Amino acid sequence: MTSNTNVIVIRSLSPAPGKLRESKTFSNFPTSSSTSPMIAATVLPQHKRGQNHQAEMQTALPLGRVPKENRVSNRQTHSSALKHCVCMLLSRQKTLRKICISSVKPWDTDKHTLMNVLNVTLDPDTAHPQLILSDDGKQVRCGDIEQKLPDKPERFDTCVGVLGKEGFSSGRFDFEVQVKGKTKWILGVAREYINRKGLIIPRPSDGCWTVVLRNENEYLACGDPLVSLCLRVKPQRVGVFVDYEEGLVSFYDVESSSHIYSFTGQSFTDKLYPYFIPCNNDGGKNSTPLIITPVNYNK
Repeated sequence: MTSNTNVIVIRSLSPAPGKLRESKTFSNFPTSSSTSPMIAATVLPQHKRGQNHQAEMQTALPLGRVPKENRVSNRQTHSSALKHCVCMLLSRQKTLRKICISSVKPWDTDKHTLMNVLNVTLDPDTAHPQLILSDDGKQVRCGDIEQKLPDKPERFDTCVGVLGKEGFSSGRFDFEVQVKGKTKWILGVAREYINRKGLIIPRPSDGCWTVVLRNENEYLACGDPLVSLCLRVKPQRVGVFVDYEEGLVSFYDVESSSHIYSFTGQSFTDKLYPYFIPCNNDGGKNSTPLIITPVNYNK
C-alpha cells in the first residue's frame, strides 16, 4: 500500500469465532499529510474481547493508538475507534459523491476548463404553437390550444417541441432539466437541420438523441430500435452531457448520481441544440413544466 492511498475498512466477525461476515473497502481517496494511510475498525464478538482485543485494535489503527496510560477499558477504546471511523466516513461524503458523479459523467472533474455548462434558454421561434414558454425562457409546458404564431421555417408544426437558443459544434457540454411531477416528456439534443415540419421520430437516424418518459413510469431511449430502460428510482432532475468529438450523448439522474443511458460512437457533422418536448398536458395530469436548472458541481 502506498502512502498516497487512503483506505477505510469496516469489518466485523460473525458470532462464530474467526468467520468474516462483511468487508467493505473504499480506496483512492485524496489524502493529506495528516490523514492515516489506513483506518480500520474491527468488531469482535463478546467472547473474543479480552487480552487479544487490545493487540487487534493496535494492529487495525496503526496511527491511531491510544497511549497505554490513557486506556480506560477495551470497550471505551473500541467505541472511540468506531466514532473515529464514522467521522472519517462523513468527512469523505462529498468526495464519494464526486467520484460517483465522475463515473456517470465521463469528464475529469478536476479539469472543469474542458467543460462548458450551457446557460440554456428556449428559442421561442422554434416552439410549437401549443407550447407556453416562461418569460425567462427557462420553462416550457403544453397548453390546451394552439397560439396564432408566424409559421417560420424553424418552428415545429406537428411535434410539440422546442430547441434551445444555444447550439454547439465542438467540446463538452452539460445541462440539467427538472422533470418532477410530469407523467411524460422527451429530452435530449437535436442537430441544427432537423426537420421542423411534419411528424418526427426523435431518434439518431432523424437527427435526435433523446430519452423518453411515457405512461408515468415507462422509460425509453429513442435509439434504432427503441431501448427499454429499467431505472431503480424515478428521476426528478435529468442531466444531459455531450462530448461532441467523442460522439457521446449521456443521460443521468442528477439527484441519485446514477446513469440512465448513453448514445456512443455517434457522428456529429453540424451544430447540436438542446431539445425539449413536454408532451401534451393530458387533461391537466401532465401540466407541470419542464424547467431548465443550473448545473452545480459542488453537490
